[in-house]
Amino acid sequence: MKNLGLLFLSLTCIAFVSCKKNQSQPVEGVPQVQAEMPISKQCYKAIYEQDTVDLEVSTLKDGAITGNMEMKVFNMPNKVGKIAGEFRGDTLFASYTFIQGTNDKITYKNPMAFLKKGEELILGNGKIENNMGASYFVKDTPIEFEQVKYKFSKVDCIDK
Repeated sequence: MKNLGLLFLSLTCIAFVSCKKNQSQPVEGVPQVQAEMPISKQCYKAIYEQDTVDLEVSTLKDGAITGNMEMKVFNMPNKVGKIAGEFRGDTLFASYTFIQGTNDKITYKNPMAFLKKGEELILGNGKIENNMGASYFVKDTPIEFEQVKYKFSKVDCIDK
C-alpha cells in the first residue's frame, strides 16, 4: 500500500515537471509578438471652456493608429485611456478604451471619429448605438463635425 502511494506521488511529480517544461519552450512556427514601433507621432490639445483634452496619436507601419487620450471635463472625473483605429479618407475612426476617475475596475469603450482638416483634428458627434455590449456609430447616420466642442490643435509632444 505504501509502495502504491509512493508510485502515485512520483508519477504526479513527473507529470507536473513535464508540463512545466512544455510551457516555457516557444512553439515553432508561431511568430513572437513584439510591440510595433510607430513611424510617426503627433500630439494634440483641445480646450473648450473649462475642459481640456490631450491626445497623442501614433501611426504604425501598416497605417493603423494607436495612442493615448486624457479628457479633463469640468465637474467630472478624468477619463484616461487608449485609442486604436484607422483613417478612412480624412476621418480617423477609433475606439477609445478608458477608465473614469480612480475606478480602474470598470473599463469603458466608446467609438470616436476625428476629421482631419490641415493641422487640426475635430472630434465629431454622432448617434451611437449599443448592441450586445458593443457601442458603435449608427450606420447611414452622418457624424456632425461643424457644431462641436472639441477642436484639437497640434502641440509639441511631452514625454512623461
